[in-house]
Amino acid sequence: MTAGTPIGEATRRHWLPVALGAVLVAYLVVPFVAFLAHTGAADIGSQLTAPDARAAIRTSLATATAATVLATVFGVPLAYTLARATFPGKRLVNGLVVLPLVVPPLVGGTMLLTVVGRFTPLGAWAAAAGVPLTNSAIGVVLAQTFVAAPFLVVAARSGFDGVDPRFEDAARSLGRGPLATFWTVSIPLARPAILAGIVLTFARALGEFGATMMVATTPRTVPIRIWIAFRSDGIDAVVPLAVALLVITLFVVGAVHRLGEQAAAVPPE
Repeated sequence: MTAGTPIGEATRRHWLPVALGAVLVAYLVVPFVAFLAHTGAADIGSQLTAPDARAAIRTSLATATAATVLATVFGVPLAYTLARATFPGKRLVNGLVVLPLVVPPLVGGTMLLTVVGRFTPLGAWAAAAGVPLTNSAIGVVLAQTFVAAPFLVVAARSGFDGVDPRFEDAARSLGRGPLATFWTVSIPLARPAILAGIVLTFARALGEFGATMMVATTPRTVPIRIWIAFRSDGIDAVVPLAVALLVITLFVVGAVHRLGEQAAAVPPE
């Protein structure tokens, strides 16, 4: 739609994409509406105060935050490297980074077990040292990071790809080193994409089920607790934790979006 074109006129001109898009929007929205309508049949407050529910929420928040921090600390530099550097095997690295996005989570969890499982050299050594990598909070973080980190890398790389290298060259010509340029020029200019990647990573880690179930069924996260409740008591038992998961995700998305708006108002140094 061009600037100044009324919405109604644009709709008439592009009725086919509008109609097809409306079908998808309806398909995505209707389950949310139906689910929220169903919450009236559940006693959400009392069920969320149950010890198991509170423990699952605390575990999910802590582990998803840890996974997001790990993905950000290591993923942003990797994204910048993939956007700027040229080296042998770069295409292979690109493919390996996005591989967890196309591998089913259960398969991803199985792959992790071949590295950190209790009968592997690394897993046995860690268990002997008192830091088991499976059926522990560390195992949950490892599983969440494996499936969620690619979202951060892909989003951040798109942001760095959109940064004009001439801004970085100008900063270096003024005497700033590579690290200072990266921190004060590249990251601020790519900030919206990085924040989007952080949101996607946290949301994916928070909702992770398949890989976590394979690597660490304890401590129980919200998705695993939801699965257990559904298997034993049906949909009504799922509603409270599912609503909590939805509210947490929406809150984080809103908070990060607000942070991005505030950061965008501050120009790079």
